[in-house]
Amino acid sequence: MLDLRWVIANLDETKRRLATRGPAAASALSVIEQLAAERKALIQSTETRRAEQKKASEQLRTLRGEEQARLRAELKALSDEVKEKDKRLKEVEDQIEAALLTVPNLPHETVTVGHDPEQNVVVRAWGEKPRLGFSPRQHDELGERLGMLDFARAGKVSGARFVFYRGDLARLERALVSFFIDLHRERGYVELIPPYLVNADSMRGTGQLPKFEEDLFKTTNGFYLIPTAEVPVTNYHRDEILSDLPVKYCAYSPCFRSEAGSYGKDTKGIIRQHQFHKVELVRFEKPESALEALEQLVDDAQEPLRRLGLHHRVVALCTGDLGFAAEKTYDLEVWLPGQDAYREISSCSTCSDFQARRAQIRFRPEPQGKPRFAYTLNGSGLAVGRTVVAILENGQQADGSVVLPAAIRPYVGGIERLGPAP
Repeated sequence: MLDLRWVIANLDETKRRLATRGPAAASALSVIEQLAAERKALIQSTETRRAEQKKASEQLRTLRGEEQARLRAELKALSDEVKEKDKRLKEVEDQIEAALLTVPNLPHETVTVGHDPEQNVVVRAWGEKPRLGFSPRQHDELGERLGMLDFARAGKVSGARFVFYRGDLARLERALVSFFIDLHRERGYVELIPPYLVNADSMRGTGQLPKFEEDLFKTTNGFYLIPTAEVPVTNYHRDEILSDLPVKYCAYSPCFRSEAGSYGKDTKGIIRQHQFHKVELVRFEKPESALEALEQLVDDAQEPLRRLGLHHRVVALCTGDLGFAAEKTYDLEVWLPGQDAYREISSCSTCSDFQARRAQIRFRPEPQGKPRFAYTLNGSGLAVGRTVVAILENGQQADGSVVLPAAIRPYVGGIERLGPAP
């Protein structure tokens, strides 16, 4: 959530930066602007009436009889008016806070201004595209031919956008989780296993509510299935004052998304599922360290891809492609030969104090200092299912088998290759 006082004091600057996200983002301020003007008028009017109350109270001590009775009546009217204005002020401030919850974060000044993914900027690439020497298949065909992905039975059991993993591919998915966590622990992240059901306050704290409620799964008793471990891990320190920064966590979790806004996208395969697995990285940083920490976070997310030998690139998102809570974002896009395209496998963002302000996560710059809001960062390290996709498509052989990267083989009992089903 943006700082209301800063927004009011820097309204033109706020409008300018929000406009770089697109027309809808800037228009979200119009209601706040009107309410802020009413708030200012109410405060000024209430202060005037309170000054009149104080003056009348002082005069009351010097009056007697009818004059005193008249002044008492005026004081009563002033008191009633002040109470009404205080009540309305509280209503206006509540409305402003509710409106602010729907306004996205301000893009950082270093983010390229653009309106769609075509204006994102490729920063660097790692590795080279594999030379397969044959027409590559997509992962869903590979997995079904191997007898290791079963979409038909998942459709029977659950519906569209679900899958059964079988045999060694199920083992590979499980192994990748351990592989990722081990790498991130080596880099100083503390491992957490978070709850997979959270309350509305947690969803509000990271920005999923109220803006994206249609994309969430909600239980009958008011809990939400998490769309990412970012939600419970960031809220781990909700309403706390941290004594020392940085703080770094990694966490595996299943993730649940209704994909409400993706009708017709990636309906085949496991790129976009209602349920998937992910290892998430979350950092709490001092404001002055956040941009450097974002670069470190990207490198941390790249490390599993480098170890697995998967060609990928780092892409800086333009203002129009930023997520709701993000101030600045880099996507990692892995090469998929079967699709002849790069696809996102991780998104790493700094959210400034946008989430911390909503969740009241603060730190003390010095032992007795005034608490300040921390900066939060998050990134996938990595999306497990999409890593399986990349291994299948990059490791595929002409006979339909798949050679596994050397780095993952110790985690799958030394298996070097996924062979066709007998």
